[in-house]
Amino acid sequence: STKLRSCFELSHEDPRTLDRYGRTLFGHSTLMARKLVETGVRFVNVTWEYFSQRLGIPDFGWDTHEKNFTLLKHHFLPALDHTFSALMQDLEARGLLDETLVVLTSDMGRTPRVNATAGRDHWTYCYSTVFAGAGIRGGGIHGASDRDAAFVKDDPASPADVCATIYHCL
Repeated sequence: STKLRSCFELSHEDPRTLDRYGRTLFGHSTLMARKLVETGVRFVNVTWEYFSQRLGIPDFGWDTHEKNFTLLKHHFLPALDHTFSALMQDLEARGLLDETLVVLTSDMGRTPRVNATAGRDHWTYCYSTVFAGAGIRGGGIHGASDRDAAFVKDDPASPADVCATIYHCL
């Protein structure tokens, strides 16, 4: 439909809105996601872009096997914060946050130990997921890791628990 197709057209967006979301593939994709939700689309998935070519690193996206701390501090975390906060503010301002579940997660965590190339490798024992909207109480924390962020020590939640929370909110 024309209405749905317009969600993918950003050339008519206010430049300030584009700046708020970030002029990146992730920022644009997240803005499109918000527009899709506004038109009634029931499920939207946004995937992080790959920075490897622009940053001159061999890995993809958040897969920080090298230069973990530099990449997080100077690229990934500021860009994520910039875009995620714009999405949350817009959903709230448009009255959509109460009925929209936002899930921010990754495919795995990172090793508690830094490797020889200042990176952190794959680690499936402990990672974070953020839920917002759709009746989720803001500011709550469920579970805690040990002091090295290696293993869950309190209130473990499994992938099945994450799925159950999503289904409950739906």
